[in-house]
Amino acid sequence: MESMKSKLSTLWIFATLNYLYCDVVTLMDPELLKKFMAGNIGGVDVTQGFLLAAGLLVEIPISMVLLSGVLNYPANRWANVAAGAIMTAIQLASLFARTPAPYYVFFSAIEVACTALIVAYAWRWSGDERVRSSATRSLITEG
Repeated sequence: MESMKSKLSTLWIFATLNYLYCDVVTLMDPELLKKFMAGNIGGVDVTQGFLLAAGLLVEIPISMVLLSGVLNYPANRWANVAAGAIMTAIQLASLFARTPAPYYVFFSAIEVACTALIVAYAWRWSGDERVRSSATRSLITEG
């Protein structure tokens, strides 16, 4: 049976790939690319500070790929609940900040579903798999 750590890490990989590919597709949108090149998107200046904030934002799901695999149960559970809730809220907010293109709605629906699933899995995670896995190891070593 797949461990919850592995399941959460895999979901974060899936979410991250969707975030990144949505950004790649956005750069193929001629109208948005012109605005990026001009340094202003929807009234927001694309400054070094803006780019740093964008980097920090994308680092949340990237770091959760690693943290989901290495944190202990209580920290792992709460980190996934918090990061998943933050990313879900930000993605939902981005949908209403402007009139989104159809491709953006498509990717956003996948990203919101994925991060909401992460929150649901982490919220229901009881930590019992640690007990089950040690019991299984005991049976294997005794048998």
